[in-house]
Amino acid sequence: MFVSFPTVSRNYCIFDESYVSSMLNRREEALPEIRASLIAENDESKVVENLYILNRMLDEGVDKSKISALYPELSKYNETKSPNIQTFLAGIYRKTKIPDAFGPLVKMLIQDSINPPENSIFDPTEEIGGAILDYLA
Repeated sequence: MFVSFPTVSRNYCIFDESYVSSMLNRREEALPEIRASLIAENDESKVVENLYILNRMLDEGVDKSKISALYPELSKYNETKSPNIQTFLAGIYRKTKIPDAFGPLVKMLIQDSINPPENSIFDPTEEIGGAILDYLA
């Protein structure tokens, strides 16, 4: 596992593309492994990597309902203060429109508006707000 978070000179994460590609190639078969990792993980790097893979899977046409079924594991991170996790989580919720995720998205937006994340390259409120607008559309 290799994850490099955004920096002042680079506004995106870098992931181990060989690992990400292997997970993407396995498609739905990789979901149990991701589920197990989301249940067990407390390491921000691994969580963000899993969320990135799920986002990419959605972009590549993996069945949304199979990823939506991971909501119990994803919801573990609804209370996070990590702008990295919030950004990727909001992207998944935006693409899947899991009904139960709407409230947590609104809560994240309010939380981040009152107490903006410090020293963050990502602006999670932009992705969270976009996800909320997609729900309302």
